[in-house]
Amino acid sequence: MEKTKKGLFTTEDGRNHTFIFFLVALLFTLWAVGNSLIDTMDKHFQDYYHLTKADSANVQFSHYLGYFFMALPAGWFIHKLGYKWGIVLGLTLAALGCLWFYPATKIDGFWAVLLGVCLVAMGFSFLETVANPYTTVLGDPKYAASRINLAQSFNAIGWPIAPYIGGLYFYHTDDALNAQQNAEIAHKTMWIPYVALAVIIGILIIAFIKSKMPDVTEDNNNSHGNETAKVDVFGQKSLLSTILLYVVAILFSFALGMIVRFFVQLFYMDRATLANPEAMAALNHTLTWVFNIVTTLAGLASVIFITLKRGKLIHENSIWSAPHFTGATIAQFLYVAAQAGIFSFFINYMVEEVPALSESFKSNFFIGGENGSIFRDGSYFLTEKGATSLMSWMAFPLFLIGRFTGSFILRVTKAHNMLGLYSFINVILMFVIVAKLGWISVAAVFLSFFFMSIMFPTIFSLGIFGLGEKSKLASSFIVMAIMGGAVLPKVMGAIADADGMSAGYVVPAVCFMAIALYGFFWTKLSGSDGVSGVKFGAGH
Repeated sequence: MEKTKKGLFTTEDGRNHTFIFFLVALLFTLWAVGNSLIDTMDKHFQDYYHLTKADSANVQFSHYLGYFFMALPAGWFIHKLGYKWGIVLGLTLAALGCLWFYPATKIDGFWAVLLGVCLVAMGFSFLETVANPYTTVLGDPKYAASRINLAQSFNAIGWPIAPYIGGLYFYHTDDALNAQQNAEIAHKTMWIPYVALAVIIGILIIAFIKSKMPDVTEDNNNSHGNETAKVDVFGQKSLLSTILLYVVAILFSFALGMIVRFFVQLFYMDRATLANPEAMAALNHTLTWVFNIVTTLAGLASVIFITLKRGKLIHENSIWSAPHFTGATIAQFLYVAAQAGIFSFFINYMVEEVPALSESFKSNFFIGGENGSIFRDGSYFLTEKGATSLMSWMAFPLFLIGRFTGSFILRVTKAHNMLGLYSFINVILMFVIVAKLGWISVAAVFLSFFFMSIMFPTIFSLGIFGLGEKSKLASSFIVMAIMGGAVLPKVMGAIADADGMSAGYVVPAVCFMAIALYGFFWTKLSGSDGVSGVKFGAGH
């Protein structure tokens, strides 16, 4: 049978998947809105519950914990019943989590909000486990990076929407009231955007149930025609593979320590404890010891296990024997950690570090007009509302532009080189922020959004490259790596509490440095020349 010319949305058998691709792409917008809403809440909880920045990062911790718990079950479910019903189940879980926010605001406990955040994330974990690899197989394999970046462009559309909504419902500004009173008024309405989101999710559930989604299967030798990228190359018991497994074990131990610490803290911490500095200091001392003990024991057990079982863990049928996949899992852990920290502390940075505003800018459209600034110490400074407005109208639009231009640039460059370059630029930007150079540092914060834009989809695409049917399982582990967004923002918040918000940006600087190394050394890890010749929109 004569082969049909393949294209961006057309597979080798001649089937065109354009409609299904764009239906799935809507999911990227959906979880972007949900994730961005969560990032916008941090400052509100600091005001309402009197939290430190490190403690408010429990919002991110709870969110990414949902991803961590559900990534592998999602992969198993998809393997058994296919992509379509994985999407339906994910949407259902997300809808239930959104509806929980109404009783959560009535219960008025931080744990209730964190439970809602976790439930929504569990649903999104299903969606991301399905949608990311599904986009890569809806056409010619060599255009996989372009398709996933195009789909992630829909993700970028959702990010600017949520801060604007959050500014309306999470931050009440009445000059006649103090910060606590404003926070209490805002807390009563925070359920509204989540219930509205649940209604939208319900419509999507119906659309997917009625759609005819092909359960596309991948070629085991889906290596873009490069014979050196086949799985047998990854079967060698190389020193590099072993080292990468040890790194994964250490990251897992660190994450496990944070999980145990989180649940201990959740059990003992209430509003009375939060309002008592001495009680909080004693609790934090206990939590530090819990974290250290759990991390140490888990780390030792993991390293011993890998050492004893090395021969069984590293073989040609194991995805962990592919260094480029193991490296992608680590890189994704660090990227999401950096992104979560930058996104969630954006409002803190803008309120605490931005210099005084000029007369012409104090009521500018980009900061939401008059409510965007406050007169203090003889000058005008940004408010929380002003910061959320800047997030909507400047920061996330740069993220969106980066996604679209990234898809275009992939036509003329190799994905791993682009990842390495953008990561290295962000390392420089982070140190500019740490240096506290006034408006130059503020500009660096905004520019970091642009240069982060292509990282998640590019790491994902590079990680599952050449794995064929194993890409479903690999996708689950890469989604689990999103746990980085739970762990390191707490470190960033602790540094910010101690030395100021600018100092906290040293954490994402280290993350981007490691990601840059992964990008630049990807060809050695994969045994491939790279994902090249990616022409966005090329023909049928």
